[in-house]
Amino acid sequence: MNSIVNSFRREVRRLAADPWDLAMVTWVPLLGVALLWWIFSAGLPRHLAVGVVDEDHSSLSRQLVRMLDATPGVQITQQFANTAEAERALRNIEVYAVVTIPRDFARTVKEGRTAQVTLLHNAQMGTHSGLLQRDVRAAVGTLSAGIEMAARNKRGEAARAVRVSMEPIHTQMVALFNVSSNYEQFLGAALIPALLHILAMTAGAWTVGRELRDRSLGEWLGTGGLLHTAGSLMGKLALPWLSLTLVGLLALVGITWGRGWHPPGHLGWVAGALALLMAVSLAAGAALAALTRSLRTALSGTGFFAAPAFAFSGVAFPLAGMPASARAWAEAMPFTHYIRLQIEQLQMGAPLATSVPTVMGLLVAALVLWLIGTVGLRLAVRQPATWGSR
Repeated sequence: MNSIVNSFRREVRRLAADPWDLAMVTWVPLLGVALLWWIFSAGLPRHLAVGVVDEDHSSLSRQLVRMLDATPGVQITQQFANTAEAERALRNIEVYAVVTIPRDFARTVKEGRTAQVTLLHNAQMGTHSGLLQRDVRAAVGTLSAGIEMAARNKRGEAARAVRVSMEPIHTQMVALFNVSSNYEQFLGAALIPALLHILAMTAGAWTVGRELRDRSLGEWLGTGGLLHTAGSLMGKLALPWLSLTLVGLLALVGITWGRGWHPPGHLGWVAGALALLMAVSLAAGAALAALTRSLRTALSGTGFFAAPAFAFSGVAFPLAGMPASARAWAEAMPFTHYIRLQIEQLQMGAPLATSVPTVMGLLVAALVLWLIGTVGLRLAVRQPATWGSR
């Protein structure tokens, strides 16, 4: 117990003497989390800039432009004289898409023939592209359906019969989770713990690696045994764990209750898993530093393991679509399991029994990594010549 307390006090004194080290586990994570929340605070992307090439200049083409501009995801910001101007603006990202209305658009429709409206969009911007395709398709489909219904009504066909004949088979799509497709609840809530995971692993590597770099490992650990080293490591990581966990919990409460979102699952269960994720991350960084005996190598390893964790988590790209090797790598990452639990509880309202294995797995991982770090430090303290040599 003394080793925990003494190591904790030593770390407090060290952080108090170095404002930038203190910042990396206090206000810098808080600022990063606030920035991520601010980016996704709108919830849904709206009013994406779209240009129009209207070669028809008819009342029908102007009606289509008004309908496009009225959709929530589209804002008509420019009208171009020709396609060349539109493509130039699209390449310069002045607009995210261009709608081209062909010449004789209205006359073609009046003659009962099919008129084609072209949407040019940058598919490299997947989110923008998907939203714009949906809204443009909805606006064009609504106008097209209105024209067809008006024509059939003039021919004496009843409105109800028109609706049935135009769509004899109707698809009902029911969104079970995240009904409003809110990016703050889906993507923002996932990126915040991913950022904290990176910062925690870096903090663990830095906290232990700095002792190796400054060749003060013996001063910190002394001549105690394995139990003393384990306590010293716990005391050293306690302050970063408390600080980063507090930031994560504030973000979790802020993005849920603070935004009027009351998740269907158990928020306390997610909070506990987040605290365990911070413990796993810190222990992993410390273990890397203890095994490599080099601050530089440990920080490089942290970047290698933690930085791509979100990309392999299954949030941005489904795990089922990954090759077997990528899937195995993803399953080995602690963040993959944490974010699955978070989605289960915050989005799906899954029973707690579903998430128990994940919590137990994170707890075991934290203990194993803490033990590995302890053994690595115990071996390193006996070989002063290797401290900071790589």
